Amino acid sequence: MHEVGADASLSTLERAVVNAFQGGFPVVESPWEPAAAALADRGVDVDGDELLATVQSLDDRGILSRFGALVNAEEIGGTATLVAMHAPESRFDEVAETVNGFREVAHNYEREHPHLNMWFVVSVADEAEVARVLGDIEEATGQETYNLPKQREFHVGAKFLLDGPVADGDLDLSGLGPDVTPTDRRGLTPAERDLVVEIQGGLPVTATPYRDVADAVGQPVEWVVETVKRFEAEGKVRRVGVIPNHYALGYTENGMTVWDVPDDRVDEVGEAVASLGFVTHCYRRPRHDGVWPYNFFAMTHGRDEAESERRVREVRDVMADHWDVGDDDWDTLFSTRILKKTGIRIDDRADAQVDADCDADDPDAESTAADPEA
Repeated sequence: MHEVGADASLSTLERAVVNAFQGGFPVVESPWEPAAAALADRGVDVDGDELLATVQSLDDRGILSRFGALVNAEEIGGTATLVAMHAPESRFDEVAETVNGFREVAHNYEREHPHLNMWFVVSVADEAEVARVLGDIEEATGQETYNLPKQREFHVGAKFLLDGPVADGDLDLSGLGPDVTPTDRRGLTPAERDLVVEIQGGLPVTATPYRDVADAVGQPVEWVVETVKRFEAEGKVRRVGVIPNHYALGYTENGMTVWDVPDDRVDEVGEAVASLGFVTHCYRRPRHDGVWPYNFFAMTHGRDEAESERRVREVRDVMADHWDVGDDDWDTLFSTRILKKTGIRIDDRADAQVDADCDADDPDAESTAADPEA
């Protein structure tokens, strides 16, 4: 893990790339020249070859988690849910190892809370599987789980910006590329399934990333470009660009702020908090009587404790514009340890959606695959 201030060694060009391309990278067969030209228009002197070499270096050094398409697993199919648990201090590592042993657990964090100190994400291809997985986890650990599914998403759009060129991160080249017509279909064709699995870990950092993907999946490059572009329009891809390793950029303070917002104010509060540029995730989730009183989650990140605390205060200030916030109405749970981080199992979801889509064309098929409309 990188320390606070690790971004200090980045060059001006590297800072410009990180700021400019966290979303809105061109979806065209040869993307580097138009991306470089857009940077040059913002005063950053670079050509396509130098831009490619810069992204390659950032990727090789771990400054980026990956380069490419950020797939929206929820739109591919299946479901993911946030789960909280109490792990006794004397058994914490044992419980963590047991929870992490479940393939359906994608992320797991230790967080500062007097009772609910373990927080993990369960990802399954069929929503009906959530109850089974949580039951199995409870049986294996002897600890109760508290399911906190997303009831409304107000914002998902983490950007981690640095001092330097394009500091507002507003360079958007997503308008480049072929004209596409979005569909309302949730299921995937077999070819689309192969594409999703190929790009979920990122695009190749090469001169022709989309052509290399096309060769890997056995499709024409025009089809790959058009499908990725259509997936953007349909929400199956949230954005295309560089995905930074926020720890490497010095954003080591990860605070999950939780709020007991009056039910009749949640929608207006959510939209207001979502407008804060430093809030990376913002959701409504259910309460659990007697255990968990909070129904609103907003995630913030900071490069040090002071910045993180300042951002939490800004969230509270926005909250206070909409309701009378008391000291007992909110809390911040900082992550103290990453216990597991393997990512959402998009390949399993995609497989289920291919099965569901194919079976939907066969009136005699009996399918247990995920419903495309789930």
